[in-house]
Amino acid sequence: MTSKPFEESADYVQSLARGLRVLRAFDRELASPSLSEIAERVGLSRAVVRRSLLTLQHLGYVGSRGRSFFLTPRVLELGYSYLSSLDLTELAQQCLEQLSQRVGESCSMAVLDGSDIVYVLRVPVRRVMSVALGVGARLPAFAASMGRVMLADLPDDALDAWLGEQKFRAYTPQTIRTAGALKAELLRVRKQGYALVARELEPGLCSLAVPVRAGDGRVIAGLNIGMPYSEEVLRRAVKQMLPALQESRQAIEQAIQRGGWLPHMAMKHAYE
Repeated sequence: MTSKPFEESADYVQSLARGLRVLRAFDRELASPSLSEIAERVGLSRAVVRRSLLTLQHLGYVGSRGRSFFLTPRVLELGYSYLSSLDLTELAQQCLEQLSQRVGESCSMAVLDGSDIVYVLRVPVRRVMSVALGVGARLPAFAASMGRVMLADLPDDALDAWLGEQKFRAYTPQTIRTAGALKAELLRVRKQGYALVARELEPGLCSLAVPVRAGDGRVIAGLNIGMPYSEEVLRRAVKQMLPALQESRQAIEQAIQRGGWLPHMAMKHAYE
C-alpha cells in the first residue's frame, strides 16, 4: 500500500510552507519584488502571497516600500541560528584558514540541502567564480565537488531516488548532465575518497573536495579547495593539495569530536 504524500496529511501546515516559499523568492535578482513578481515566481495566487507578506511584515522579516517588498536584517536570525547550533564554523574556522594559507587558494565548507550545497564557511583569497560566494551561498550539488563527496555517501537506494528527482543543466560543455554518468562518477568518488571537478560549473574553475565525517562515520559536510583552472593546477591538485586537504579534514573531524558536535544537528540529507 502506497502512503499518501506528507503534504496531504493532517500534520502538514500549508500556510507555513507557503510563507517559507515566499521568503525564498527573494534573492540577488529579485531583491525588491512586487507582490505580482513574487506570486509569479512561487506559483501562488496574489491573495495567498499578500497574506504571507503581511504576516512576515508583522513579524519583522519583510519590509515594504511603495509596491515593493524587501527582506529585513531579521531574516539573518534564521540562518545564524542554524550555524550557531552547529558550532561547526567555530571548530573549523582555524583549520580552514591554515589550509588556505598553506595552499594559497580559497577554501570552503558546505552542507547538503536537497538539490544544492549551502556554504557554511569560506576563506577566500580571490574570486574564482562569476557569482559571489559566501556563507549561505548555494550551488547545484551535482556539479560541485563538495556536493559530490556528500552525495557519494548516500546509500544506493537513496542516491537513486535523489538522481531520479533532479533536472540536470549543462553549465559548460564539460558538465556531467545525465543521471547515469553522474552515478558512475559518484561511485568513483566514493571509492577514491575525494572529488575533483574541472570546468563543470564555469570554464575557468576547478575544485577539489573531501568529505567531513562525524564520529559515527556519516558524512556531514564537504571541504574543498577552489582554484582557477589550468593543466598545471590539475596535475598539482591530487599530488600536492589533496594531502593538505586530507590533513585539514582530519583536524576538523577531531575538533568536531572534541567539541561534542552531534551529527543530528547537521542539515539532513534529503533522503535519510
